[in-house]
Parts: sequence; structure tokens; C-alpha cells
Amino acid sequence: MFRPLPMRHVTVQVMTEDLSRASLVLADLGVFHPDTRAPEHEALTRVPGDSYRNLFRQAHTRLAKIGAHLGTLPPFHVDEVRVVGEEELAQLNERLGSLWNECSISEERARHTTEQERAVAQLEAALANFTTLQIDLGMLQGDRRFLDLRVGTIAREHLSRLSEALAIAYYMVFPYVVTAEQAQIILVGPKGRGSDVEAVLDTAGFQQLTIPAEFQDQPDKLRADLAQRRATIASERAAYAAEIAERAARSQELLTQAQVALALGAPFVHLENAARSSGYLAAVSGWVPARDVSRVEEALRAELAYPFLLTPRRPRADERPEVPSMMRSMRLLSPFSALVKQYGVPRYGEFDPSAVFAVTFILMFGMMFGDVGHGAVLALAALAFRRKLGRFTLFGVAVGLSSVAFGFLYGSVFGFEDHERFPPLWLAPLSDPTRMLLVALYWGIGFLLGATLLRIYNRLMEGERIGAVFDTNGVTTLTLYVGMIWGGFGWFTHGSYGTGAAILTLASLGAIMIYKTAESHASFGERLIIVLVETLEAIMGNVSNTLSFLRVAAFSLNHVALMLAVFALANMMETFGYWTMVVFGNIFVIVLEGAIVTIQTLRLEYFEGFSRFYSGDGREFRPLSLERGRAAPEPTLQTAS
Repeated sequence: MFRPLPMRHVTVQVMTEDLSRASLVLADLGVFHPDTRAPEHEALTRVPGDSYRNLFRQAHTRLAKIGAHLGTLPPFHVDEVRVVGEEELAQLNERLGSLWNECSISEERARHTTEQERAVAQLEAALANFTTLQIDLGMLQGDRRFLDLRVGTIAREHLSRLSEALAIAYYMVFPYVVTAEQAQIILVGPKGRGSDVEAVLDTAGFQQLTIPAEFQDQPDKLRADLAQRRATIASERAAYAAEIAERAARSQELLTQAQVALALGAPFVHLENAARSSGYLAAVSGWVPARDVSRVEEALRAELAYPFLLTPRRPRADERPEVPSMMRSMRLLSPFSALVKQYGVPRYGEFDPSAVFAVTFILMFGMMFGDVGHGAVLALAALAFRRKLGRFTLFGVAVGLSSVAFGFLYGSVFGFEDHERFPPLWLAPLSDPTRMLLVALYWGIGFLLGATLLRIYNRLMEGERIGAVFDTNGVTTLTLYVGMIWGGFGWFTHGSYGTGAAILTLASLGAIMIYKTAESHASFGERLIIVLVETLEAIMGNVSNTLSFLRVAAFSLNHVALMLAVFALANMMETFGYWTMVVFGNIFVIVLEGAIVTIQTLRLEYFEGFSRFYSGDGREFRPLSLERGRAAPEPTLQTAS
């Protein structure tokens, strides 16, 4: 439960002819993680199946493009697990290539239709500026011998002043559309005087409108032409959709065969460098959970045509970082395991903190967000949105129930604290803040001690005994922390650090300094500085990490203080306003503080806990798998754009 499953490195030596069948057997079992490192057998150097992989990838790419063109691929199911040979794959790839050529021609035509549609939309937008002009728009285009003619827009407030100013230069202004904010106008003046009016037009904010060259008739006639073009485009779209539907129906059998063949060929392709061969002999290397080695051997014996040799061994010490970690799956811990993976995957043999993370997270959240009503709302909301939350439904229910439990301990229901009718089972946070802070401090001390013990355990599991004793967060760090806590407690209770605590603290510091000095290979001066800095860091780190847990109490006090503020505002209002403020104030606190408490709890888990003992740089167990089938997705027609 607390460590990844024991793994075995397995090498399967088979006849090269049986290699594809062996890959299918391993993929069907779903317990074989390929090892792509250099082979242990020097004679087996060639990676088989290069041409097969090239065919597979080309066929896979073509199938994906065809699926995007058709909008969907038909469902398929692998009824018989069989080897797909290179000749069969080549034939399918050729047929997919022919089908894709048809699709690409259709897509090119669809792109042309889309461009036409875009052009019509642009012309319609341009024509909207000239709707009220009942003249041939071609007359407003081109260069004229004696006239300077322009069409554009200005702000309405500048219309009269512009007309007066341009009249001096013998220009006439003809507004044809006037709205509350702007006017569309035609300017007509003598040729050669344009430079005289440029400054006036710029000052008035004149924006010239471009008349497309296609506009060679009256707006009504042009609008009818554009509508006809739109109808033609719509007809082409309908024909394109019918063509896609016909092609999808015609090619359904081919696409189904291709999906089945690619599903069966994928395991051999995905082996990559894990498979090596030399002539008639081939070998496949990978990692298998120790409990499944015998099952793998039995399956290979039942399916392979020729004899084989399966050689399992324990992971060597030097390859532990390469061993994938397969976690023991527990449904109750799945949402918390997902949050642990956000930090990282445990190394092989490393302690899996999912269970500890779940318990400590739930307890800290409840302590910071303790309220019967608020916790019940969180739990019910998680159940109501369980389809969207998926496996995180359990997370929402767990933290909600924790809040309910601490709400009973605090005597708080939706912020109401009537201790005569609903007395706290333990203590109301604001009634004794000092006690709350001390509880949080004790919790932090226990949390950090546990995290350090886990670090020592992980080091021992990795075979690093000296590091487990002397390195950062090892035994010496633990004894230093215990000595500081012991001495600090004595100082605040009796006014004295204590002889035993002082001896333990100094001995731990001396051991740390000696180890850091021996570990460093710098000059004496640099070594001295490094030792002093790292020793000081160990002391300050223990102090700051412990004080970080005071936020557990601080947020429990903050929760109560926020609700007091809500009730203070509510008491300033009449009955309706009072209950409105109470309801919306509770909603505000649940949403805002619920999010903040979640973030703060994660911070304590990640930075104060995981950083002490959890590396998170392991390899996740990703076995070969055989896709047995796929249901048909919701059909969506996709067209090229």
C-alpha cells in the first residue's frame, strides 16, 4: 500500500519470426513496460522492423487525416488477436493512400468554396456602406479627367463646418447617409485641387471608403447578385456534405479493417529499442511486476510457435532510477494519488505518500474550514456535480465531511455560534486563540518529524545508509530538530534551554558540520563558508517550517472572523436585508475561503512535507497495451477552411 509493487527485469529471447506474436501477447497482458536501454546481449544489436514502423506511421497518419475529413471513424472491435504482416499493412496503407487522395481533392474544392464565401461576405460588408445610393457604383470609381471624386465618412458634428471649409476650394459635399454619430458623404471638386483640401479632411477625421472593383452596377442589383452567389455556395456545400457522407459509407469496411490492423500492429511498433535481433534470434527487454512474471511466461508458452527463454532478475542498485513505479491502486485514494502525481511520481522503492497525504490533507482542511453548514454544502455540491468531478467527487465529499466534523468541535453552523443551543464539543477558535496556535504548532512538529522519518526510510531503501544518517533531513537533522524543540519547550516553560537538549543540539550540529566538511572538496575557506551556510540553513529551515503550520490555526480564526464581519453587516439591515446578507455572505465565504484553504493546505503538503522526503522524479509504469476496440463517437461534420 505504501510502496510501488516489486518489479523484475525480464528478458524474453524468441525466434525472430515469433517477435510480433510475443509483442501481442505482452500487450494483451498489459503488464510489460519496455526497457529501451542498450541491450545486455552484445550480439543482439539490430532493431528489427524499421520498414514495418515506417509503413505503420504512414498508415496511421493517413487514417487520422481521413478521420478528420470524414468527421468520424467507424467503431471497431478486435475479435481475434493475430499478427498483421508487413505485406498486409502495405496493402492497407496503399488503399488508405488512394482514399486520402480523394479526400484531399474534395478538401481543396472545399477550401476554394470557403474562399468564395469569405469574398462574398467581404463584398456584402462593403456594399452596406452604399445601400442608399441609387446610382451605378462604377461611376464613382476610377480616375477622372476634370473631377476629384471621393467617398467616405466623417463625424456628424463636423459635417456643416467641413461643407463650409471645402466650399472655399470649390468642393461640394453630398451626404447620403446620416446617423446620430456619423455621416457618409461624397466629395466632388475640381481636378488638381486635392492637395489644398487634404489638411481640412484630416482635421475633420475623414475616412475614405474603398469601392470594390466588382461594384459596377446599382446597389440593389449588386445585392441580388451576391445573394445568388451565396445560394450557389450553399448548394456546393450541400453537395460537399453529401459527397463526404457517401465516401464515409463506401469506405467504412476499409476504415474498420485499417483500425483493427493498426491496433494489432501497434504493440510491435511501440517496442522500439526494447526489441533487438541478430539473424534468427531476437530478444525483448522490459519491466514486469514480480507477481505477474509467471503469468507472462504461461501466456507466451501458450501462444508462441517456437521455444523461448524468459529470464527474470531483480533490479540492480545502479539501475533503480530506471525502474518504473507501479502504484497499488485504491479507489478511495485515487483523487489524492492524482494530487501526489502533480508533484511527481515516486521512485521505485520509495514511500508512496498518497495515504498519508489523504489523511493529513483532510484533517488540515477541516481544521482551517471548520463549520457544519459550510462543510455540508461542500459535500453536497461534490455529489451534485459528481459527473463533472469524476474521481474528485470523493475528494470534495471527504473535505466537506472533515469540515462538518470540525464544525461540531467548534460549535459553528453557517457562522452561527449559539453555544447555549449548540455548544462546541471542544472549543470555539476565538474563545482561546493561543490554544489554537499551540495545537497548530504541535501538529506542525509532528508532521515534520514524520516527514523526516520517511526521508530516512527512503534513503535506507535506496541503500544510502550514510546519507540516511548525515545528509539533509537525515538522522542528524532529526536529532537536531528534536533537540531544538526540547530546548525551546524548556526555555518557554522553565526559562532554561536544558543540559540534555543543549548536548543533543550541539552534537547534532557537530555531526552535520563534520559531514558537510568531509563531503566538500573545495578549498578550506570555501569549505568553511559552505559548512556554515548549510548548517545555518538547517537551523533556520527547521524553525521556519515549523512556524509555517501556524497558518492552520490562523485560517481557522480567519474563518470565524469573516463570518463575524458578515453578521456585523447583516445586523445593520432590516429583516430582508439581514437574511440576504447572511445567505450571500456564506456563499462568499464558502467559495473564496474554500479555495484559499485548499491552496494553503496543498502548500503545506508540498513544500513542508514532500520537499523533506519525496523525490517525485520516478518513472511511471506505462505498459504495452492492446486497444481492443473503440465505440463510435458523436458524428460531427468537419469541412476544410
